[in-house]
Amino acid sequence: MYKRILLKLSGESLAGQQGHGIDPQRLNAYAKQIKEIADLGVEIGIVIGGGNIFRGLSGAQKGFDRVKGDQMGMLATVINSLALSSALEALGQKVRVLTSVRMEPVGDFYNKNKAIRLLSKGNIVILAGGTGLPFFTTDTASGLRAIEIEADIMFKGTRVDGIYTADPEKDPTATKFDTITYDEVLERGLKVMDLTAITLCRENKMPIYVFNMDKEGNLIKVIQGEQIGTLVKP
Repeated sequence: MYKRILLKLSGESLAGQQGHGIDPQRLNAYAKQIKEIADLGVEIGIVIGGGNIFRGLSGAQKGFDRVKGDQMGMLATVINSLALSSALEALGQKVRVLTSVRMEPVGDFYNKNKAIRLLSKGNIVILAGGTGLPFFTTDTASGLRAIEIEADIMFKGTRVDGIYTADPEKDPTATKFDTITYDEVLERGLKVMDLTAITLCRENKMPIYVFNMDKEGNLIKVIQGEQIGTLVKP
């Protein structure tokens, strides 16, 4: 059992079957899974993407200034964070939203010591706004926050059940890894996370576990050590 984890959630997955925005059914399913492991005593930091609302890079490709586009993406992650915090509170869970840029009273301004203090008091801490800087993804923000809050591991919840030799949604011959090294991910060019995030985790020896978060019950399984995804390690 892990004492403290960082859970990275996909904004796109939060859209559910709608394909955009926030699907209440998917949101509540996520909240129930997260509450379930919080009840076991696991300290949980969460980073959520914003791709269901706005993605800075795709905005830049459509003519938005890249910095402003990334700032819009950061705000999208705050919207998702507030939605998840509301769903968790409805289940009776203590939760706090910390933002990487000042926007009280929406959330408190993030710092490491505050985050760790809240975690130790039983709060789920949702870390919104990415890194607060343009040109960095929420994958990189997840790696950074996992290291800062001294998490035991970073869990990356996706819509696939691990890392494959190729995209399993496009290539039926793709085979799944149970474990893989950071170096092999980089050498093979596997799109697990962006290069900055993988390099950051490798340099700080932060293990990453990739699994399918969209299947209910999977989060508690990975917390309890079931091998249902892929572990990235040194």
